[in-house]
Amino acid sequence: MSKKIEQIVNDLKTLTLLEASKLVKEIEKTFNIDTSSKFSPITPAVASNSESKNPEEKTEFDIILEEVPKNKKITVLKTIRSLTQLGLKEAKTLVESVPQSIQKDVTKKNAEDIKKKLEDAGAKVSLK
Repeated sequence: MSKKIEQIVNDLKTLTLLEASKLVKEIEKTFNIDTSSKFSPITPAVASNSESKNPEEKTEFDIILEEVPKNKKITVLKTIRSLTQLGLKEAKTLVESVPQSIQKDVTKKNAEDIKKKLEDAGAKVSLK
C-alpha cells in the first residue's frame, strides 16, 4: 500500500462517527454517487457463487406407493411382502390404502431398484 493511501486510512480511523457521516455525504456530493443504495460491490460475487453451486443432490428417498391397479393387486402385494418383510395382513392394508409410504430414508440406488420392481409388478411408485 502506498504511503498516501496508508495515511488516508490512518486518518479515517481517527474520525468520530459524526465526522465519518459528514465525510460520506461530502464524497457523495463531490463524486455524484449514492452510497445509500443496497448495492454493494461484493453482492454480485456472492450471488454468482451461490448460483453457481449445484443444489446438493438428495441421497435418501422415501418410496411412496401411489396407485395399484385392481388386476395387479396380488402381484404388487407379493412384491411388497418380499421387499418389506410385512405380514400378509399388513401388506394388504398398505396396498389398499394408497398413497402410502413403503420405506423411508432409502439410498438412491436401493430406492430405484425397489421402484423398478414395484413398477414391473404393475404399481405406480414415486420417490420423494
